[in-house]
Amino acid sequence: MTGVGPATAAENDLTPQISVSATGSAEVAPDMAVINLTVVREAETAREALDANTAAMSEVLAAMQAEGIAERDLQTSNFNIQPRYVYPEPVDGERPAPRIVGYEVSNSLTVRIRDLERVGAILDTSVTLGVNRGGGIRFTNDDPAEAIAQARTEAMRNAIAKAETLTEAAGIGLGRILSISENSNGPRPMAIERAAVMQSDTGNAAPVPVAAGENSYQVTVNVTFELDQ
Repeated sequence: MTGVGPATAAENDLTPQISVSATGSAEVAPDMAVINLTVVREAETAREALDANTAAMSEVLAAMQAEGIAERDLQTSNFNIQPRYVYPEPVDGERPAPRIVGYEVSNSLTVRIRDLERVGAILDTSVTLGVNRGGGIRFTNDDPAEAIAQARTEAMRNAIAKAETLTEAAGIGLGRILSISENSNGPRPMAIERAAVMQSDTGNAAPVPVAAGENSYQVTVNVTFELDQ
Protein backbone atom coordinates (compact mmCIF):
# COMPACT_ATOMS: atom_id res chain seq x y z
CA MET A 1 0.00 0.00 0.00
CA THR A 2 1.18 3.52 -0.75
CA GLY A 3 -0.23 6.74 0.60
CA VAL A 4 0.01 10.51 0.44
CA GLY A 5 -1.31 12.75 3.19
CA PRO A 6 -0.71 16.48 2.70
CA ALA A 7 -2.82 17.51 5.66
CA THR A 8 -1.85 17.06 9.31
CA ALA A 9 -3.73 14.73 11.64
CA ALA A 10 -4.95 17.66 13.75
CA GLU A 11 -6.26 19.43 10.66
CA ASN A 12 -8.09 16.28 9.56
CA ASP A 13 -9.80 16.03 12.95
CA LEU A 14 -11.31 19.51 12.56
CA THR A 15 -12.08 19.52 8.84
CA PRO A 16 -15.44 18.27 7.51
CA GLN A 17 -14.50 15.57 5.05
CA ILE A 18 -15.67 12.70 2.87
CA SER A 19 -13.79 9.45 2.10
CA VAL A 20 -14.43 7.33 -0.99
CA SER A 21 -12.94 4.20 -2.51
CA ALA A 22 -12.77 3.38 -6.20
CA THR A 23 -11.12 0.78 -8.41
CA GLY A 24 -9.52 1.05 -11.82
CA SER A 25 -8.31 -1.75 -14.06
CA ALA A 26 -6.24 -2.25 -17.18
CA GLU A 27 -6.14 -5.35 -19.37
CA VAL A 28 -3.04 -6.34 -21.27
CA ALA A 29 -1.93 -9.44 -23.14
CA PRO A 30 0.81 -11.37 -21.30
CA ASP A 31 4.27 -11.45 -22.81
CA MET A 32 5.83 -14.15 -20.65
CA ALA A 33 4.90 -17.59 -19.32
CA VAL A 34 6.37 -19.14 -16.18
CA ILE A 35 6.27 -22.92 -15.86
CA ASN A 36 7.54 -25.27 -13.17
CA LEU A 37 9.04 -28.58 -14.30
CA THR A 38 9.91 -31.33 -11.83
CA VAL A 39 11.91 -34.50 -12.41
CA VAL A 40 11.31 -37.29 -9.89
CA ARG A 41 13.39 -40.48 -9.87
CA GLU A 42 13.28 -43.45 -7.51
CA ALA A 43 15.91 -46.13 -6.82
CA GLU A 44 17.05 -48.52 -4.12
CA THR A 45 19.84 -46.21 -2.98
CA ALA A 46 20.05 -42.44 -2.70
CA ARG A 47 23.09 -42.45 -4.97
CA GLU A 48 21.27 -44.30 -7.75
CA ALA A 49 18.21 -42.05 -7.46
CA LEU A 50 20.39 -38.95 -7.52
CA ASP A 51 22.37 -40.12 -10.55
CA ALA A 52 19.17 -40.90 -12.48
CA ASN A 53 17.65 -37.55 -11.56
CA THR A 54 20.81 -35.64 -12.45
CA ALA A 55 20.99 -37.29 -15.87
CA ALA A 56 17.34 -36.50 -16.63
CA MET A 57 17.49 -32.90 -15.41
CA SER A 58 20.70 -32.29 -17.37
CA GLU A 59 18.84 -33.30 -20.54
CA VAL A 60 15.96 -31.00 -19.63
CA LEU A 61 18.30 -28.06 -19.05
CA ALA A 62 20.09 -28.68 -22.35
CA ALA A 63 16.75 -28.88 -24.16
CA MET A 64 15.56 -25.60 -22.62
CA GLN A 65 18.73 -23.87 -23.80
CA ALA A 66 18.29 -25.41 -27.24
CA GLU A 67 14.77 -23.92 -27.29
CA GLY A 68 16.35 -20.50 -26.84
CA ILE A 69 15.69 -20.06 -23.11
CA ALA A 70 18.36 -17.79 -21.63
CA GLU A 71 20.27 -18.86 -18.52
CA ARG A 72 18.73 -15.99 -16.56
CA ASP A 73 15.30 -17.52 -17.20
CA LEU A 74 16.22 -20.94 -15.76
CA GLN A 75 16.24 -21.40 -12.00
CA THR A 76 16.34 -24.46 -9.77
CA SER A 77 13.49 -23.94 -7.33
CA ASN A 78 13.42 -27.16 -5.32
CA PHE A 79 15.68 -30.12 -4.62
CA ASN A 80 14.73 -32.95 -2.28
CA ILE A 81 16.05 -36.38 -1.31
CA GLN A 82 13.77 -38.48 0.83
CA PRO A 83 13.51 -42.16 1.76
CA ARG A 84 10.56 -44.36 0.85
CA TYR A 85 9.24 -46.49 3.68
CA VAL A 86 7.27 -49.70 3.97
CA TYR A 87 5.10 -50.07 7.07
CA PRO A 88 4.72 -53.79 7.93
CA GLU A 89 1.50 -55.21 9.28
CA PRO A 90 1.33 -55.69 13.08
CA VAL A 91 2.58 -59.03 14.44
CA ASP A 92 1.06 -60.33 17.71
CA GLY A 93 -0.35 -56.89 18.35
CA GLU A 94 2.96 -55.11 17.80
CA ARG A 95 3.81 -53.07 14.76
CA PRO A 96 7.37 -53.59 13.46
CA ALA A 97 9.47 -50.54 12.72
CA PRO A 98 9.11 -49.16 9.18
CA ARG A 99 11.76 -50.19 6.67
CA ILE A 100 13.46 -48.02 4.07
CA VAL A 101 12.96 -49.67 0.69
CA GLY A 102 14.31 -46.94 -1.56
CA TYR A 103 14.87 -43.26 -2.14
CA GLU A 104 13.16 -40.55 -4.13
CA VAL A 105 15.00 -37.54 -5.55
CA SER A 106 13.06 -34.59 -6.95
CA ASN A 107 14.49 -31.55 -8.69
CA SER A 108 12.38 -28.63 -9.92
CA LEU A 109 13.17 -26.08 -12.57
CA THR A 110 11.35 -22.77 -12.99
CA VAL A 111 11.37 -21.67 -16.63
CA ARG A 112 10.43 -18.23 -17.93
CA ILE A 113 9.32 -18.39 -21.57
CA ARG A 114 9.34 -15.06 -23.38
CA ASP A 115 8.20 -16.44 -26.77
CA LEU A 116 4.66 -17.56 -25.97
CA GLU A 117 4.33 -19.42 -29.27
CA ARG A 118 6.90 -21.91 -27.95
CA VAL A 119 5.04 -22.82 -24.74
CA GLY A 120 3.29 -25.89 -26.16
CA ALA A 121 6.46 -27.20 -27.79
CA ILE A 122 8.48 -26.71 -24.61
CA LEU A 123 5.91 -28.59 -22.55
CA ASP A 124 5.97 -31.46 -25.05
CA THR A 125 9.76 -31.57 -25.02
CA SER A 126 9.99 -31.54 -21.22
CA VAL A 127 7.62 -34.51 -20.85
CA THR A 128 9.46 -36.44 -23.56
CA LEU A 129 12.71 -35.95 -21.65
CA GLY A 130 11.28 -37.31 -18.41
CA VAL A 131 9.61 -34.44 -16.54
CA ASN A 132 6.95 -36.24 -14.53
CA ARG A 133 5.61 -33.67 -12.09
CA GLY A 134 4.64 -30.00 -12.20
CA GLY A 135 3.81 -28.17 -15.41
CA GLY A 136 1.72 -25.39 -13.86
CA ILE A 137 1.63 -22.35 -16.15
CA ARG A 138 1.41 -18.74 -15.02
CA PHE A 139 1.11 -16.00 -17.64
CA THR A 140 2.53 -12.65 -16.63
CA ASN A 141 4.12 -9.48 -17.95
CA ASP A 142 7.78 -8.66 -17.81
CA ASP A 143 7.11 -4.97 -17.17
CA PRO A 144 3.52 -4.23 -16.06
CA ALA A 145 4.29 -0.64 -14.99
CA GLU A 146 2.33 0.97 -17.84
CA ALA A 147 -0.77 -1.16 -17.21
CA ILE A 148 -0.63 -0.43 -13.48
CA ALA A 149 -0.30 3.29 -14.19
CA GLN A 150 -3.40 3.15 -16.40
CA ALA A 151 -5.34 1.34 -13.69
CA ARG A 152 -4.18 3.86 -11.10
CA THR A 153 -5.29 6.79 -13.27
CA GLU A 154 -8.70 5.23 -13.85
CA ALA A 155 -9.12 4.51 -10.14
CA MET A 156 -8.39 8.12 -9.24
CA ARG A 157 -10.79 9.45 -11.86
CA ASN A 158 -13.49 7.12 -10.55
CA ALA A 159 -12.85 8.26 -6.97
CA ILE A 160 -13.16 11.93 -7.91
CA ALA A 161 -16.34 11.26 -9.89
CA LYS A 162 -17.86 9.36 -6.99
CA ALA A 163 -17.03 12.13 -4.52
CA GLU A 164 -18.46 14.77 -6.86
CA THR A 165 -21.69 12.80 -7.27
CA LEU A 166 -22.12 12.37 -3.52
CA THR A 167 -21.41 15.99 -2.62
CA GLU A 168 -23.58 17.33 -5.44
CA ALA A 169 -26.48 15.20 -4.22
CA ALA A 170 -25.90 16.50 -0.71
CA GLY A 171 -25.80 20.11 -1.90
CA ILE A 172 -22.29 20.82 -0.66
CA GLY A 173 -19.00 21.57 -2.37
CA LEU A 174 -15.97 19.35 -2.77
CA GLY A 175 -12.72 20.79 -1.52
CA ARG A 176 -9.07 19.80 -1.68
CA ILE A 177 -7.73 16.27 -1.29
CA LEU A 178 -6.55 15.51 2.23
CA SER A 179 -5.15 12.00 1.75
CA ILE A 180 -4.70 9.25 -0.83
CA SER A 181 -3.83 5.60 -0.36
CA GLU A 182 -3.89 2.68 -2.76
CA ASN A 183 -3.83 -1.09 -3.04
CA SER A 184 -2.81 -2.82 -6.26
CA ASN A 185 -3.51 -6.36 -7.43
CA GLY A 186 -2.41 -8.31 -10.45
CA PRO A 187 -2.07 -9.89 -12.72
CA ARG A 188 -5.42 -11.65 -12.68
CA PRO A 189 -5.88 -14.06 -15.60
CA MET A 190 -8.88 -13.31 -17.81
CA ALA A 191 -10.25 -15.87 -20.25
CA ILE A 192 -11.18 -14.24 -23.53
CA GLU A 193 -12.58 -15.70 -26.74
CA ARG A 194 -9.87 -14.23 -28.92
CA ALA A 195 -7.05 -15.84 -26.92
CA ALA A 196 -4.57 -17.48 -29.27
CA VAL A 197 -4.16 -21.23 -28.99
CA MET A 198 -0.53 -22.29 -29.32
CA GLN A 199 0.26 -25.89 -30.19
CA SER A 200 3.36 -27.95 -30.54
CA ASP A 201 4.14 -29.74 -33.78
CA THR A 202 6.89 -31.92 -32.32
CA GLY A 203 6.66 -35.65 -32.99
CA ASN A 204 3.39 -37.50 -33.36
CA ALA A 205 2.09 -36.83 -29.86
CA ALA A 206 -1.10 -34.89 -29.31
CA PRO A 207 -0.33 -31.16 -29.21
CA VAL A 208 -0.52 -29.20 -25.98
CA PRO A 209 -3.03 -26.33 -26.45
CA VAL A 210 -2.20 -23.19 -24.48
CA ALA A 211 -4.49 -20.14 -24.31
CA ALA A 212 -2.71 -17.02 -23.05
CA GLY A 213 -5.76 -14.77 -22.62
CA GLU A 214 -5.25 -11.39 -20.96
CA ASN A 215 -4.06 -10.21 -17.57
CA SER A 216 -6.04 -7.68 -15.56
CA TYR A 217 -4.19 -5.31 -13.25
CA GLN A 218 -6.34 -3.57 -10.64
CA VAL A 219 -5.69 -0.62 -8.36
CA THR A 220 -8.02 0.54 -5.58
CA VAL A 221 -7.62 4.03 -4.18
CA ASN A 222 -8.98 5.46 -0.95
CA VAL A 223 -9.29 9.23 -1.14
CA THR A 224 -10.32 11.69 1.55
CA PHE A 225 -11.58 15.11 0.44
CA GLU A 226 -12.27 18.27 2.38
CA LEU A 227 -15.89 19.40 2.24
CA ASP A 228 -16.57 22.97 1.15
CA GLN A 229 -19.68 24.04 3.04
